[in-house]
Amino acid sequence: MALIKDTIEINAAPTKVFDMLAQLFSSNEDYRKWHGEHVSCKWIKGNPNEVGSILYCEEYLHGKLHRLKTRLTEIEPKRKVSYRFLFPIGILCPEGSFVIEPKGEGSIFTATLSFNFGHLLSQIAPIRIEAIKRHMKEEGENLKALVEMK
Repeated sequence: MALIKDTIEINAAPTKVFDMLAQLFSSNEDYRKWHGEHVSCKWIKGNPNEVGSILYCEEYLHGKLHRLKTRLTEIEPKRKVSYRFLFPIGILCPEGSFVIEPKGEGSIFTATLSFNFGHLLSQIAPIRIEAIKRHMKEEGENLKALVEMK
């Protein structure tokens, strides 16, 4: 299994970062503010920030529209959200997480995705892997900007 990880320092307390992240998944408008390639999101089962809840999102990656369903698998309030991608994406990318750690007066935000067949994917789909890395980096930068301007 291969990991793709992006980390950024945010000049805000972990509570503020976590609350903004939750807000970004609360409406299509907020979700689109997070990244220009985001289209829509909605909770189709359960409640936000509840283990077992399922979130449906649409976003563009490497120029193609992706329809993603994720099930929340672990929540540490104000610190961590882990999720599993459901079929069919879950075959290639089974899980991901957002982790917020305190650092002085601010926070360190880390987004992680795990990939099955990581070495093989990097050989047969390097453009897609690079697009995912770019997208994750931009999400981190945009989250930082959104949190720090509030």
